[in-house]
Amino acid sequence: MKPHILYVEDDESLGFVTKDNLELKGYQITHCMDGQTALEAARNGEFDLCLLDVMLPEMDGFTLAKEIRQWDDHIPIIFLTAKSLKEDKINGLRLGGDDYITKPFSVEELVLKIEIFLSRSRKVNRAFDKAQLKIGQFEFDHKNLTLSINSQGRKLTQKEADLLKLFIDNKNQVIKRSVILEKIWGEDDYFLGRSLDVFISRLRKYLKPDDTLKVENIHGVGFRFNC
Repeated sequence: MKPHILYVEDDESLGFVTKDNLELKGYQITHCMDGQTALEAARNGEFDLCLLDVMLPEMDGFTLAKEIRQWDDHIPIIFLTAKSLKEDKINGLRLGGDDYITKPFSVEELVLKIEIFLSRSRKVNRAFDKAQLKIGQFEFDHKNLTLSINSQGRKLTQKEADLLKLFIDNKNQVIKRSVILEKIWGEDDYFLGRSLDVFISRLRKYLKPDDTLKVENIHGVGFRFNC
């Protein structure tokens, strides 16, 4: 499959040319022209890498990167900027960026950077998938949305799989309800909280065959996945 890149650039001409060149190089590109639209795309899509202009309407690239890092620690983020100030670069890296390209840049330079980070990301994802495959007596495949025990498989919804993955990433640790809602649903809302309770009940039911796995309710705070 083609690597899917979230490209955020408010300069329409530059955005069109860069998108066209990257598609010719074999990438799938989702191009957004402001930070808020890009944030919604990032929440609802599956991307392999983000190219973020720093100076954006609605939400700047630094804030956008910080938001993306709230639910995805691994996706590579490359900033595209006309600024070359050392302070800006340090700030961007502190907020979760992986690298910088200063405008104007060549397509060859951009593609080289993209391939370097995609290669690293593939290695991290392979290691992560392998390490997280076994949960007690279960086998969990987040990518294919399956949870299996004794050769009996169950198909999960995307949110069920994302919630279980979040618990696995933070096993034996308390996760606040607000953090779960922000990461899985995109916002901390009372009515979404009721939906979260339904999903927790489902996961408990799915995991019931293995009594070493427990989703514990921490009253007034959140949940802890004990395994």
